Amino acid sequence: MVTDINEIIAEIQRLENQLEARWDTLREQFHYTLEGHTVRFANGMRRLHRRYRTGILPYLRETPPAHIFTAPVIYAMFLPLLVLDVALVIYQQVCFRAYGVPRVARGDYLVIDRHQLGYLNGIEKINCVYCGYVSGLMGMAQEIVARTEQYWCPIKHARRVRGMHQRYPLFAEYGDAENYQATQAKLRTDLRAESATSGR
Repeated sequence: MVTDINEIIAEIQRLENQLEARWDTLREQFHYTLEGHTVRFANGMRRLHRRYRTGILPYLRETPPAHIFTAPVIYAMFLPLLVLDVALVIYQQVCFRAYGVPRVARGDYLVIDRHQLGYLNGIEKINCVYCGYVSGLMGMAQEIVARTEQYWCPIKHARRVRGMHQRYPLFAEYGDAENYQATQAKLRTDLRAESATSGR
């Protein structure tokens, strides 16, 4: 069973490398490079992008009324999400430090770069910043929960669960009483090893 899991994890890593190579191809196709967290477009690309930008007034005229009326509901979520963000920071600083679990790096999840695209108008840029923050925050929250679950309760569910985190395949099988304690101990050790490696 462990060999099967290791083979699956190795296949996932191979596919991730393949995906990264595909992203490199797309970066070439759309004439930009990454320097750290900074996007650099080839000469003339920003000017080309601006030619495709829809002005704010035409954009608003073409926007369906349902989009305008629901926008306040979407943006009203910002305050609870901000509270969640602060709570996650405190949680990691207190609990993960106490357990020796590596803290999740914000920069690995909160990627806000779409506002740099010249073909987006001001409203679209604000929307993209908001979506980047919320999507990143949710991804970061899932990884924090995944590390907590790996530490405290690394047992698979009896039935299939959609959208489980990447750590889930390593968990003990449901009903495997004989190996649970050893699996939990190993997964805790693995988490601490990650902490030593990452320096967080």
